[in-house]
Amino acid sequence: MPELPEVQRAVKLIRRVALGKRVLQVDVAEDNLVFSGSSSEAFAAEITGRTITSVDRYGKVFYVILDGEGKMPVLHFGMTGMLQVKGEQPMHYKEAPQKVSTIWPPRFMKFNLHLEENTGDITQLAFLDARRLGRIRLRASPTTEPPISELGFDPILSMPALDEFSSLALKRSCPIKALLLDQSFSAGVGNWVADEVLYHSRVHPEQRSNTLSPEQLQSIHQELPNICRTAIAVDADASKFPENWLFNHRWGKGKKAHGLKLPNGDPASIKWITVGGRTSAYVSELQTRRHDHAEKEERESDQTSLGEDHHSQEEPNTGRHRRRTISATDGSCPKKAKTRSGNKAK
Repeated sequence: MPELPEVQRAVKLIRRVALGKRVLQVDVAEDNLVFSGSSSEAFAAEITGRTITSVDRYGKVFYVILDGEGKMPVLHFGMTGMLQVKGEQPMHYKEAPQKVSTIWPPRFMKFNLHLEENTGDITQLAFLDARRLGRIRLRASPTTEPPISELGFDPILSMPALDEFSSLALKRSCPIKALLLDQSFSAGVGNWVADEVLYHSRVHPEQRSNTLSPEQLQSIHQELPNICRTAIAVDADASKFPENWLFNHRWGKGKKAHGLKLPNGDPASIKWITVGGRTSAYVSELQTRRHDHAEKEERESDQTSLGEDHHSQEEPNTGRHRRRTISATDGSCPKKAKTRSGNKAK
């Protein structure tokens, strides 16, 4: 799934090719799932004839501000969403396929904007989504309405101070990896960003949030915006990520991963576990799970093995049924109030 750095790259693309241009025409594909809360025809009618004045992002959501009265497009890529400019390569997540179609409109197109410059030149920009998990919405006030209003802090736009961040994390008992993936806690953080942050912080992905030491909290607080900024600086181009990043080696599950070294030069052992329903990569020599009294109590009241969902389960007991509630240990994080901090996206 495209994460904060990849979405920021998309924002940069729209600013480059669409800012200040008028939406002359909108081609749409009928899709009542991707066009959430409105039809594709309503989307086209709402934005046609208006000029794009700004483009911004909050978390994994990006939105387009248009002139005049009316609603604004608010977009989310889902798992496979992407943008493509006619005449340019599509913005694939992670890596592009060996063969790229030159057919236009491209396959899996949901909308295609015909953008007119003052000179009369036309640029075409398409939103594609093969798996239909992306969402295209219309909102009168993008930053104060769902989905953005339901998100937590953005590591770039509204990272809370260390004291506030620590307080928020210590109130939660789920694994830290699951907490970072919770968009109501940290908006924009996805699987690879969370793994990278925890690797550089030397924190095991399964460690309970309420057992983190002050040093661990400080490291996570520092690495979270640092990892995002470093990726943004190279337009989320994975080939330009630092050589010492786990990202360059984490995709080898089921294969023999090579290349990552420990600080002393020895080969690092990359292992994979499931946390929060997602595959998590970590280096076992550097990321050890820290246990203390708080976590011991949590484990004693939570005997669910990895992979089980949060549910109530009937259990036989000498001819009668006894109900017990089981909390997930696969990393699901019970929802709390959103944790947005600082200034909202503008």
